[in-house]
Amino acid sequence: MEEKHVKLKDGSDVLIRPMRQDDLDRSLKFFAALPREDRAFLRVDVTKRSLVEERMFDIETGSVRRIVAILEDEIIADGALELAGHGWKEHAAELRLIVARNQQRKGLGMLMARELYAEANAEHVEELVVKMMRPQNAAHSIFKRLGFRNQTVLPEYVKDREGKLQDMILGRCNLKVLWDELEDYFAEFDYPRKR
Repeated sequence: MEEKHVKLKDGSDVLIRPMRQDDLDRSLKFFAALPREDRAFLRVDVTKRSLVEERMFDIETGSVRRIVAILEDEIIADGALELAGHGWKEHAAELRLIVARNQQRKGLGMLMARELYAEANAEHVEELVVKMMRPQNAAHSIFKRLGFRNQTVLPEYVKDREGKLQDMILGRCNLKVLWDELEDYFAEFDYPRKR
């Protein structure tokens, strides 16, 4: 993906671009600043430098496409497209997205998702999945708006960062259907769609 400057609903000029190796400290700062209740539901403790370094390695291997939104040289959103690779899931990828609380409700999540959808399309992904814990109400709402439908619930399947068992909800959407549904939304931003 190419770097893109976008305007949010509040007029902020934000840069959306691929994550780079020199983003390590910015990434640590972004995740450390998230409220504890938001971090509780992340898959790994991304306040640990070694785990963020592993995420950087995934970028180099090509198994993950990771993007960030930058405002005043700080990361304000982080998104990832985790490619399934080969075999029976090669048509699918997992999407992950988190936006800083003070940047929510400005259209940034949708714009980040748009870039991840474009990456998925370029990789010939047909199906996107998201995995969430039941208490993640904001995530449920965002992903529903992004076209995901809850597919299944696995009761007490995962543990949050505090060790409490939580239900895992698997959502999925068809990428072609999603493109069509979101065309009008992105036209609002005068944000050209590239396939």
